[in-house]
Amino acid sequence: HTVEETATAVVGKLYGNALYPDPPPVIQADLQTALTAFSTSIPVSAQGGPTDTATKNSLRDTLVGLLRQLASYVQAKCNNDLATLLSSGFDAVSTNRSSTQLTAPTITDIINGMTAQLVLRCTTVANSRVYEVRYALIGAGGTPGPWQSAGLFTNSRSMAVGGLTPGSTYQF
Repeated sequence: HTVEETATAVVGKLYGNALYPDPPPVIQADLQTALTAFSTSIPVSAQGGPTDTATKNSLRDTLVGLLRQLASYVQAKCNNDLATLLSSGFDAVSTNRSSTQLTAPTITDIINGMTAQLVLRCTTVANSRVYEVRYALIGAGGTPGPWQSAGLFTNSRSMAVGGLTPGSTYQF
């Protein structure tokens, strides 16, 4: 029913919307016809056989194809403005795959590795795949210099940072 609800919202909000003055690539009547055909096929397929289900699926695919054309049009015309996007009847979709923000790890230990190398250990963060280590050389007056990346690590218990100057002080 999500496809049905989205199509209904787009039919009601996109066409005639002053924020989208160019004509959409799909005529409103064509979208409404596809929506009506799909909506009508839902209860028929629930009580019918495989042929009715195949018909419903084909009508859904047609409707989704029209919505994709309109979604591309809206995305190109909304100028990354959320209010303009939402006024079209489409919803914004997050590209963030994390369900919650991850906590920052805490450095628990820094030990000497080989020459010009320190090995960091930090707390493990649930659901993290990699840890990024950044460091800065502490300059005169205790002010850190520019931050540099030491790379990405998959093991939070052994992150070797090389290329350091012995006798210098670093902030991680």
